[in-house]
Order: sequence, then C-alpha cells, then structure tokens
Amino acid sequence: MSVTPDYTFASDNTAGLAPEALAALTAANAGQAPSYGDDPWTARAKRLIAEFFATECEVFFVFNGTAANALALAQFCRSHHSILCHAVSHLDTDECGAPEFFTGGSKIITLGGPGGKLRAADLAPVFGRGHGIHYPKPGALSVTQATELGTIYTPDEVRALAAVAKAHGMAVHLDGARLANAAAALAARGVTPADFTWRAGVDVVCLGGTKGGMNTTEAVVFFNREHAREFEYRVKQAGQLASKMRFAAAQWCGMLESGAWLRHAAHANAMAQKLAAALRAAGAKLIGEPEVNSVFVELPPATVAALEARGWHFYKFIGEHGYRLMCSWATAPATIDRFVADLRAAPR
Repeated sequence: MSVTPDYTFASDNTAGLAPEALAALTAANAGQAPSYGDDPWTARAKRLIAEFFATECEVFFVFNGTAANALALAQFCRSHHSILCHAVSHLDTDECGAPEFFTGGSKIITLGGPGGKLRAADLAPVFGRGHGIHYPKPGALSVTQATELGTIYTPDEVRALAAVAKAHGMAVHLDGARLANAAAALAARGVTPADFTWRAGVDVVCLGGTKGGMNTTEAVVFFNREHAREFEYRVKQAGQLASKMRFAAAQWCGMLESGAWLRHAAHANAMAQKLAAALRAAGAKLIGEPEVNSVFVELPPATVAALEARGWHFYKFIGEHGYRLMCSWATAPATIDRFVADLRAAPR
C-alpha cells in the first residue's frame, strides 16, 4: 500500500508561499516596471526593513541565504582573514565552502558552545593560536540567530560577543535565516530587532525570507553605509542581481506591511511548543526545550522506521538518535495530532 509523503516536519523550507507573499507577487505582476531594483516595490521594501530595525540601513536583495552570508562576509574579509563561527552553524556545515570561495580563501574556524551558541569566553583561545603573520588574522565573527539548535541569543549575549570581536578589529555578521522566529520569541520579552542587532554591535544581518514564507528572496542589511560601499558590484558579480527585482522586493512589502512575517513566525513557534508538549505526553524524550520553531527529540530506530513507513520525513540531527522536527508558518495543529498519533502507535 502506497503512502503519501509528508514533509511538514522535514524543514520550514518545505512549506509553500505565505498568502501575503503570494498576493504581493500577483499584484506586482501587473504591467511593466523598471529593472534591477529601480522600481517602487524595491524602494518600499528597503524602507520597511529600515523601519523593522528602527534605523537607517543599506539593503540588498539576493536569491538565497548561502549567497547572502558569503557575500556579506566577503565585504569584510580577505583571503588572509579568518571567520569565527559555531561548529554547528550553517556557515560551516551547509554552504559548500561558499564563504571561503567568495572571500578568496578566508579560513573558517569553528568553536564549541552549549546549545549551538557561542559565548564571549569561547572566543578568547582563538586569539592565542598561531604566531603573528603565520596564522590567519581574525576578520569576522558570525553569529546565528536563531541557532541551528533552535536557541536564541539575548541582546546581552550578542553585545558581549560583539565587544570581544570589536576589541580585535573584527566585523560582526548575523546569519538571520530564522531571524523572524527569534524576533517573534524575543518580542514577548519586550526585545526589539534593533536591540539584538545594531544596538548590540552587529554590523551586517542576512535576513531570511525563504524560511519565513517567501520565495527566492533574502536581504543583506548593513547598518553602516560605509560598510556597504560597492556591495552592489559584489552582488552583480556573484550572479545575484535580479533583473525583475520587484518580485523579490514585493514579497517583503506584503509580509512586512501586514505584519505577517512576524505573525507567521510566532505561529511556527507556537506549533513547535504544541508539538513538544504532545511528544512529551506521548513519552518521547526531548533534547532541550524549544525556543523557536524547531523541536529536537530522541527516537529509537524502530519508531523512526514506523514513522517513515507512514510517510513522515524528518532528519537526524544530534547524536545517534536525535532528530529535528521543524514547524513552519503553514504547520497545522491537526498535522501535529496525526504525527503524534502515529508516534504512539509505533514500536519503541
């Protein structure tokens, strides 16, 4: 008997476009508009992003997060520099050497830290490695918000990391593929996006649209205009300049003007909480408490095999039996109920 594959919990990339993004795309499709970003949608999207961060900033749209991260870091780092990041960061594990390629050879140096987070104390040993010009000069620190393990940096934690980086002449980059989820969670504590980015010492943010319900649109945001000098040439040279940029920008307009971007992120976070509670009630062992839209759980091989036989797709992520279940803007409570029912019926 064939089963219908269900990719709901495999990734937040598996969901379709949020209705606000799709509607904005449709609206932008009428008539003609100037190319390469000289259109009113792009201007409006840039203004909305500046309002989101409560500061003037330079905004550039690219097609995907790998390009956003790699190009942003290349703006600060040359081939003799190093880039510090967490050992489980997307920058090191999932970008096929793109940061090294676009920087011309900057060395990625990975560091440990509980919960996928770096701590200021974790950075100190790096500055004692090597001797003089025989070791790459630290050029940038990359922080992921929210992290690959679903944890969140507080403004104080970002500020402490940035202080160490700046003391050593380094730029601070924030990989924000799931920044909306972090922002939605932190908003409940009275924290704004400005508080954990530029006010905390971040120089450049890669703002994720795709995981938040948009298609082929990410934003690179510089908080200092001088840091963005000639970045448009870097975008063009990398093949990341959209000729019909209005379609990339319009989605940001639709999502930010309506508040849908954070609203959908809050929904994804809430679904992760619901899923975690249901898993716990079913006797599953969670690996940490979810802070955003990911749930990590230990599942024995027999249980995984049974769930996969029912069509569920999800990925091993931590250790031998640790799996990640992602929720998205489109995750429905009924889907969680169905998954947990199959889990209860599975052998242990």
